[in-house]
Amino acid sequence: MIPITNNEERITRILKRVRRIELITRGLVKESLGGAYHSRFKGQGIEFDDFREYQPGDDVRFIDWNVTARMNEPFIRKYIEEREMSVLLLVDVSRSGDYGSGEDSKRERAAEIAAVFAFSALQNQDKVGLVMFTNEVEFYLPARKGSAQALRIVREILNYQPRRRGTAIEPALELAMNRLPHRALVFLISDFMTQSPMNQWEKSLRATASKHDVVAVQVLDPRELELPNVGRVCLEDPETMEQLMINTSLPHVRASYLNRVQKMNDELRLTLRRNKVECVSIQTDTDYLPALRAYFRSRKRR
Repeated sequence: MIPITNNEERITRILKRVRRIELITRGLVKESLGGAYHSRFKGQGIEFDDFREYQPGDDVRFIDWNVTARMNEPFIRKYIEEREMSVLLLVDVSRSGDYGSGEDSKRERAAEIAAVFAFSALQNQDKVGLVMFTNEVEFYLPARKGSAQALRIVREILNYQPRRRGTAIEPALELAMNRLPHRALVFLISDFMTQSPMNQWEKSLRATASKHDVVAVQVLDPRELELPNVGRVCLEDPETMEQLMINTSLPHVRASYLNRVQKMNDELRLTLRRNKVECVSIQTDTDYLPALRAYFRSRKRR
């Protein structure tokens, strides 16, 4: 991480970062991901078009009984698919996202991934909105079209200073339930490091996933997955400020940490799978493009 000595330097760095992200993601979307996104996420709404006579095999739920009574023949309502859809990005901006053992923090990587989805929606002529949350919803930008909207989303994520430290996923999911009247595509971007157990937010996840197409994007730093052998270190939880001194040179300490991390991630995968929510895993030290490509390809096949 590059230290920021004053607010002016920080703003300059953020603006440069936004411009770089724009150039990178526009190219990726156009050359690599745009077609996959377009073919998978077409809009799922329907709009009334006309009436026609019922034919064997038609869905009886579409029979219009008023027209049928007037014509003495069964008639059904015809619909056309609305290609446009809404995309909502739920981005975790809690303090754990500020961590980065390399060049990028988790927050910066989350902003870049959100930019990919935002510019994909832009190319697909979809509306895109943003929710930033900690243990409460701190910022909500309703879905709109246009490149200015996509760029604002990136700037907001990078520049926003959260009021709270902790993480709670339920408020963001409940906002998606209440503010999106029609089926939408919801990307939940987080490290999923919460103080509350998963069963406390699983109910909100299940309700949201039953109404919308929810995709979880987990962003982690490699140092969070496995402890290096560097002797005695002091670990601090950025959300609770709790500190713990451990000796990483002891094999059983590293093994215990690794087992705990694996157990948490296994529980997360099980929770998501149980609620039919797919998960894309991203690390701050690796290229996220292969993971996104694989995800879009797998969704297209299904």
